[in-house]
Amino acid sequence: MSAPQHELTDRLMAAVLAKDTDAVKALLDQGADPRTPGPDGLPLLCAAVAGFDYETAKALTDGGADPDHDLPDGTTPLLRAVDLGSPALVDAVLGDDPQVRLTEGARKRLLDLARYWLDTGEEKELRRRTEASGPVVRRLVTEQHTEVEEVSLGGLTVRAGHNGILTWLEWRFGILPPVAELVARAVPYSDGLHNNWSTARFVLGERRGPQVWSELKTLQHHPDPVHRLFLADVVSSRNSRTWFNNRQDVAQDADFLAAWVRDEPDGMVLARVLDVYADEDHPDQEAIGLRHADHPDPRVRSQVSSLMLQESPLTEAATATLLALSRDPDPDVRRSIAATMGGRTLTPEFREALLALIRDTDFHVRARAAMSLGYSDDRTDAVTDALVALLDEEDQLLRLEIVYALARRDDPRTEYAWERVGELPPGFGEMPQQEDHRILAYWNYQTRNRPTEPDSSTG
Repeated sequence: MSAPQHELTDRLMAAVLAKDTDAVKALLDQGADPRTPGPDGLPLLCAAVAGFDYETAKALTDGGADPDHDLPDGTTPLLRAVDLGSPALVDAVLGDDPQVRLTEGARKRLLDLARYWLDTGEEKELRRRTEASGPVVRRLVTEQHTEVEEVSLGGLTVRAGHNGILTWLEWRFGILPPVAELVARAVPYSDGLHNNWSTARFVLGERRGPQVWSELKTLQHHPDPVHRLFLADVVSSRNSRTWFNNRQDVAQDADFLAAWVRDEPDGMVLARVLDVYADEDHPDQEAIGLRHADHPDPRVRSQVSSLMLQESPLTEAATATLLALSRDPDPDVRRSIAATMGGRTLTPEFREALLALIRDTDFHVRARAAMSLGYSDDRTDAVTDALVALLDEEDQLLRLEIVYALARRDDPRTEYAWERVGELPPGFGEMPQQEDHRILAYWNYQTRNRPTEPDSSTG
């Protein structure tokens, strides 16, 4: 029997105010009205927007809440989301087909507001609104795997994502700014994780046509390495969609990258280009990897191993290069090699190299070597003993990896390893524990090795 509507309404209001997205979804499925007003008389969607709760805002919007609802102050929930500068929030409430759904005037108002914030700046606008003279408080927050600054002053808080919001709104409204304009919006945020960078990268990666590609390619020779780094990211974005959409210009991009790595002077950019190139299918990958194996920049050497995987089995030159890099003085290079050497079947040379890396002075190298050995099918005593030796490591996740490795080998020390893991934190892995492959492997080990009950029918 379903709950009375008034009870669903009360519970939905409480769930939204508590930012309990799962409860909101469940209540909507039970028939709660997504357009329910909150304590202030405004739609509950406004409460989610005001709290930067983009997950709940999306649940309400997908459930039928109206992002275009005319509010008493002349705004809408969508306009308020744009004003707050949270890209994830805007994406959550933008709704389906906004280019058709919204009037030209409504689209212009959203774009103008995003541009106003972008031109004015968060601090200046907050000072105008609050008349506060104190220092602003800034912190970096994460939204949907990207980062954006949060800026607070005088009791008001916004996020500095209006750059990415403008780019996203234009894309959803069918507006195509010049390539140079989108590049200019991105390059001040060169860490690659910022939403303003990632949104421009995505949009340019989606745009097709010879003119767009011609303009993008000119960035290869830009004197600022950040512009070249952005181009590498755009090509990566293009090609992540290439396979999904089965485009025909994969070979063109692979040839472009292969030519680029031959003369890129900056180590940071070259490492990124090699990283993107390694995801392509191109006949020159091993040769290019061998050419860069002794590059002075360890970031470049760290990418070499991923270029050696095209040939199966590995050539003698590739094998010798990987073994040499496993002794590289830089731990990041050794870690990349430890990852590359992993696989179901280990050659004797790679086993010995990994057994050396699992005793490395750098923890991250040891951990990656342990994972590679653990995931392999090698069941020699040398490997299992080396894995067990890591149960004294302080890192709990590494100890859990050892449980996985021992459990899949039916090693009798599995129970001891599980005891050494200790109590896992609440919400471990942000998924039900039964979905974690390491825990599942342990449970399967227990099932396989459970003592057989004697058959009471025989005497």
